Amino acid sequence: MKVNEAVIDCLTDNGVDTLFGIPGKQSLPLNESISERDDIRFVMARHETAVSHQAWGYAETSGGIAATVVIPGPGDMNAMNGLKNALNDCTPLLHIAVETEPEIRGGDGIHETPPDTYDNVVKENITVETPESTVAELERAFDTAQTAPKGPVRVGIPKNFLKMDVALAERGEIDRQTFSGVPEAKVTAAADLLANASNPIVIAGGGVRASDASDELKTVAERLEAPVVLTYKGKAVFPDEHELMGGVLCGGTGTAVKDLIADSDAALGVGTDFDAVTMHNWSFDVPDDLVHVTLGADDIGTGYEPAIGIVADAGRTLEALDGALAERSIAGGDGRERAAETRSAVDARLEELRAVSEAPLTSVKALDAIRAGIPRDAAISVDAGGFRLWTLLTFPAYEPRDYVNPGSWATMGTGVPAAIGAKLANPDQDVVALTGDGGLMMCIHELHTLADEDIDVTVVVLNNSDYAIISEEAGRSYRMDEGEYGWDETPVSYTAVAEGLGLDVERAETPDEVEATVSEAIASEGPTLVEIPTDPYEPQSSVWMNR
Repeated sequence: MKVNEAVIDCLTDNGVDTLFGIPGKQSLPLNESISERDDIRFVMARHETAVSHQAWGYAETSGGIAATVVIPGPGDMNAMNGLKNALNDCTPLLHIAVETEPEIRGGDGIHETPPDTYDNVVKENITVETPESTVAELERAFDTAQTAPKGPVRVGIPKNFLKMDVALAERGEIDRQTFSGVPEAKVTAAADLLANASNPIVIAGGGVRASDASDELKTVAERLEAPVVLTYKGKAVFPDEHELMGGVLCGGTGTAVKDLIADSDAALGVGTDFDAVTMHNWSFDVPDDLVHVTLGADDIGTGYEPAIGIVADAGRTLEALDGALAERSIAGGDGRERAAETRSAVDARLEELRAVSEAPLTSVKALDAIRAGIPRDAAISVDAGGFRLWTLLTFPAYEPRDYVNPGSWATMGTGVPAAIGAKLANPDQDVVALTGDGGLMMCIHELHTLADEDIDVTVVVLNNSDYAIISEEAGRSYRMDEGEYGWDETPVSYTAVAEGLGLDVERAETPDEVEATVSEAIASEGPTLVEIPTDPYEPQSSVWMNR
């Protein structure tokens, strides 16, 4: 069988119905195979960086695996940004890179890079050494990517292999490694510790989403009556509307949420590695009586020394913990009041920013109006940047797969590509990309992908003509001017750019206009961009929330 045809068969057999990429001469054999089928779609991006972000958005919102294909060298290296983002977020991707032919390797063939260049941005980097082994190696990659903790796997397939007709090796059935059990003695000890706490708290991360354990998290939090604080990647695994919602840990976390954690006498950290970005270089004061549940053994003791460490699946551990807690009397009981007081303190701090009703709006006011115009059940893809911190703090999210943002990698330029992936994964769901103008400029080419592929995504851009989070720091901490990295003298009209790329466009300036315009854009057919001017000199969350 021809290798190119077998590769596509392998993808579809493993549930892949969309392949994200940019065609090149090296990858054309794969595109040829796809063109003859109706069970898989090739989505052509405009830059390879967007390819891996599109797949990341697909996997994050679907809960499944996504696949990409790029050419060697420049294509592969451009995609590295998104692969590292997926690695940090434990998102399963299968990344196919068409490799330099073995007989040319080492001779500076076109686009050649040493295969080990990619070792540190993926969970595993596989180079196919013989054409006969191609499918067996792909099957191994699928298994590795979807074995917890999940992540991206790169498979390098030499160009000349794809056209060969060979007897392909077949891989036998294997049992995928799973964390099917939990350490009972540790769970018992954790239940004792948490049940005896007067003021427990739960800190939940993206591992809860990966484990589909939001219901189990809610059950444990309610049984303990413990406030829940979320990480960057934990946003939406616990609904913002819940009485026990305490806040989000990020660069904009304020004193009220920090005090909520510090005043607790025990903590359950579940599905999080307590990374330096989330925990602000571990400056947040976490109780010594800490139960830490994570799939990464080397995360235990990094940043914080737990009283009890459990390396196991978040969902199964929460289920076992709830069973143990049900047999105990719970000492705590005022978690709802503690959470409510924290939320009230945060709202009071935001009141001044929410009072702005004329253009340019603050990000907080704009986000309130945007949220009011978006259906509750829409999927939201949020880019990185200063506005993202305000989004984490103020933008309500309700379902774990309906909110996507990069975690500790914090790369900009993800918003629109991830929304493309999200819409293709969830064609019947409204999808909205929230982005700042800085982030949009890093992926603006993907507006054309939206138009060309006729993907019904609404892009909402908050335009302050500035890398404002950088300018604010430059003016506050260094001898630089206010707005040092702004471009207000050469402003960009994103409506003009988007219209030129084939999108419908709208502009809104007041809260009422924003709500109505966003709502109408989502209801309309086809991709639409909504531009909202915001204040480049508004306070940044890291400063404002800690005064």
